[in-house]
Amino acid sequence: MNQLERRASGLVGWAMRGVAGCVSAAAWVFASVVGGLAALVLAVGVLTMAVMAGLLMVLGTAAFKARRTARAPSDPDLIEARHVGGHSWVAYGWDGSR
Repeated sequence: MNQLERRASGLVGWAMRGVAGCVSAAAWVFASVVGGLAALVLAVGVLTMAVMAGLLMVLGTAAFKARRTARAPSDPDLIEARHVGGHSWVAYGWDGSR
């Protein structure tokens, strides 16, 4: 191998190292972008689950409070009536202790 061939192989090696460096840098950037997007999607999913859990707790609390306030007061003059279809109603408590 003469000096010209060694010089040519040195130039080719230098060029290949440059190409390999550019390809590795591009792969690093691509992996960083994909990792960043994956982290963003995961964060949005966690945030969505947190909002849904909070909404579920708010609705559960509202339902529990509505259930407690929907009970009939202990008024002895209050009667209860239920609709049984058509124009018919059944009343309870009107013939109690009177």
